[in-house]
Amino acid sequence: MPHKNKINIDVSLVYRLVNAQFPQWTDLDVKPVEFSGWDNRTFHLGEHMSVRLPSAAEYSSQVEKEHIWLSKLAPLLPLQIPMPLAMGKPAEGYPWHWSVYRWLDGETASYDRITDLCQFATALAEFLNDLQKIDATGGPISGRHNFYRGGLLSTYDAETRESIVALSNYLNTDVVTAIWNEAIDSTWQAPPVWVHGDISVGNLLVEHGVLSAVIDFGCTCIGDPACDLAIAWTFFNGKSREMFRKTLQLDNATWARGRGWALWKALITCVPHSVIDNSEVEKARRVIDEIIDDYERCT
Repeated sequence: MPHKNKINIDVSLVYRLVNAQFPQWTDLDVKPVEFSGWDNRTFHLGEHMSVRLPSAAEYSSQVEKEHIWLSKLAPLLPLQIPMPLAMGKPAEGYPWHWSVYRWLDGETASYDRITDLCQFATALAEFLNDLQKIDATGGPISGRHNFYRGGLLSTYDAETRESIVALSNYLNTDVVTAIWNEAIDSTWQAPPVWVHGDISVGNLLVEHGVLSAVIDFGCTCIGDPACDLAIAWTFFNGKSREMFRKTLQLDNATWARGRGWALWKALITCVPHSVIDNSEVEKARRVIDEIIDDYERCT
C-alpha cells in the first residue's frame, strides 16, 4: 500500500476542524483512539462519535464513497458497520474531506478476546454472505480508489513475481509460483457482488467474546469477493478456516484467488526494501507458511 504524502494529524487539528465546521460539537472532547490504523487517523469525539481523517491523498476519495453507501448497506447486514453523521471539508491546512461517524463499541479482534474462533469465523462468513447478496446496482467498481480490491488479481502479477525472485533464498519458489499461477488463472464469472475489500483483524470488533462490528469500508466496491477471503490464512487456521470456508460456500477458483490475495500481501511485506518492522515481516512469513501448508493439503 502507498505510504507517501503523509501529513501530521493530531488532536489539535481535529479540534480546529470540528470547531470551525460543526459548532454544535465544540464542547466535546477529542481523544485519539487506541487503534487508529495507517490509512486513516481516528479520534473519539465525545462519548458517542468518532472523527476519521484520511492520512494521505491515496485514501481521500474513500470518504465520499462511504457517505454515499454505508447508510444503504447497514440495514441489510447482520452486524454493525460505521454510520456516517457528517462529512467535513478541507480546512486548517488539512487538504481532504473527512468524516464524523457514530461511535461503535467493541475492541479490535484478537485471539485472546474471542471466546470461540470457529463461531467467530462462521459469524464473519455469514456477514460476507449477506453483504454479497445486497443489490449491487450502481455500486462503485474496483479501481485505484480501493487499490483494485474486488478487481483482477493479475493487476499485481509483476509485483508478486518480483517479490518471489527477491525472496528466493527463503522460499520454495516452485510451490509459491504454482500457488500464484493458480490464483491468477481464473476470474470471477458471476455478476459483481459487494466486496468489503479489507477484511482483517484490525477492521473487526469484538464484544463479550463475539464478533460485533465490521469497520473501515474505504476499499469497498462491487466485483470479485475473493479478496475478502484472505483472512482465512492471515488469522484463521485449521477448524476455524474450515468453518469459514464451509459457511461461505464459494467455488474452488474463488478460494484459489483468495489464497493469491493473501500471498501477494505477505510477499510484498517480506521483500527486503519493505519499510516494515521485523514483527510484521515475521507475521507475513507465518502467513506464507500457512498458505503453502493449506495449498499442499488441498492438492
